[in-house]
Amino acid sequence: MDTGISLSPLRGLGSWLFSRRDLLLSPHEAGTPTQRHEPRRVLIIEDDLLIASQIEAALTEAGFNVVGVATTGEEAFELAAGHTPDLAITDVRLAGDGDGIDAALALFRSHGIRCILASAYSDDEARQRAEPAAPLGWLQKPYSMASLTAAVRRAAAELRGQRR
Repeated sequence: MDTGISLSPLRGLGSWLFSRRDLLLSPHEAGTPTQRHEPRRVLIIEDDLLIASQIEAALTEAGFNVVGVATTGEEAFELAAGHTPDLAITDVRLAGDGDGIDAALALFRSHGIRCILASAYSDDEARQRAEPAAPLGWLQKPYSMASLTAAVRRAAAELRGQRR
């Protein structure tokens, strides 16, 4: 079992330190009884692998458990079936047959998973199309990792409030 704890050298001193992030485990990682109430598992749906890796690093640093990265809606659907994320972050424009809104609709209809959608375009038609998926929010591209993390925290809090 991987504990997620890694040692990193402190440059110039030759000693080893645990990084703070590695010592703080989320409820899912620690296996506490609160895991049913704390939405922490996130699926990333992004076809730009550089952006996806930045999102994954930011969310992991913030204490979220990234269950997978999908580049298409079809891949997201498969990952969701096997890893049961609490929520997903999806780019509206994706490679493959459908777009991020199609992925959000499929995830919501089949698994009850809600999404935060990211788009460079603020278009009312896209928002109306996504409405049946009950989006947890919209991120205007380009966005900072701090604003992404804040959006995911708000979404997790909203989901937590619904589960009580």
